[in-house]
This record gives sequence, structure tokens and C-alpha cells, in this order.
Amino acid sequence: MCGRYYLKISIDKLLEKYGIINNEFDDIPVGEIFPSQQAPIIFNKQDIKMRLSKWGLSPSYLKRPIINARAETLDKKKTFKGLFDKKRCLIPVSGFFEWKNQNGTKIKHSIYLENREFFSLAGLYESSLDSSGNRITEFVIITTAANKKISEIHNRMPLILSEDKEQEWLNNDTEKKQIKNILKPYPDDKIVLEPEKDQLGFDF
Repeated sequence: MCGRYYLKISIDKLLEKYGIINNEFDDIPVGEIFPSQQAPIIFNKQDIKMRLSKWGLSPSYLKRPIINARAETLDKKKTFKGLFDKKRCLIPVSGFFEWKNQNGTKIKHSIYLENREFFSLAGLYESSLDSSGNRITEFVIITTAANKKISEIHNRMPLILSEDKEQEWLNNDTEKKQIKNILKPYPDDKIVLEPEKDQLGFDF
């Protein structure tokens, strides 16, 4: 499960990291990102692009948006199968949140990568036109089984991509076998799991 994340980075650093030349935005949202909010995603359509997109797919047959997709069933569920084949994206984040039940109180934890200002989660996206002809793009975050460290809090975690796997994930020509090999929990050793200090009486 991933129900909230945060982004603390300038747009210039995003453009530089992902090699985006033709950018149509002057700024990006920063701070805590909630479902249904607009956030930047990175995708490959002839070249690498960034687009502000709504977090949560809204298929007509469901009342609530879908914010996560399980890695284990991406190529089986009709909602995700076509997107998994051709509409994979990167979701830049500085970290994400989970809550740990501690003595009857849920403590919010920030989870991020050691010595990394931001990194990429794996996602899927869909684009369509609304009744006025405006393009709407929506995305979901892919989740996988939690690694040992995160399993102390939750049994699921977002699919974190190592930098050497980002282009493989974006490239629609990457063989399906290679893509499926990416669908694994991120190793424990670089992950930092930290309770938010404002809940413990300190400044965050």
C-alpha cells in the first residue's frame, strides 16, 4: 500500500535527472502528495516527457479511484494489462509515508533512501480527453511485497526503481521478461524508516 508520498525537489533538478528537454511546466507541486492531487510523472512517448497528472485511475465501472496496482497481477487484470504493456511511467518522490501502530497510537513514518534527494517509483498511466477536449492523465503507483525493514510497519511497499532500471521500465521495447524481473522489493540496506518528529514533540 502507498497512500501518501512527498516531493521536495526543484523542477530544474527533475528535468536534469530525467533528461527532459521539451518541458511545458514552469513549476511542480512540492510537499505532501495525496490521492487525487496533481503530481509530475515521467514517461516515454517518442522522447522522455514530464506531465502533471492526477494520482488515481478512475475507470467508469468503479466508484472510487484506484491509487495502487499490485505487481503480482499487472499482466492479469484487464484494468492494468494494456497499461503494463505500453504505458509505464516513473513517479519522482523524495519519500513516502506509512503508519505504525505503537501502543495503540498510529505513528506516521517517513520512508526514504539514504543519500538520495529523490528517486523513482514505478507506475502506470492513462490519458484521455474530457468532454471539453482537454487531456486528462491519471496514474497509479505499483506496489510489491514489503522488504524486511518495511514489513515492521506494513506488508506492502511501493515499487522503488534503482537508477539503472529506470530506462528499462520506460522503454516500451524492453522484453516482458526483463520488466517482470524488475518487479521486486527494493533492498533493505539503503532504506531509512523514520518516525515523524512532530508526532513525538519535536520540530520536523
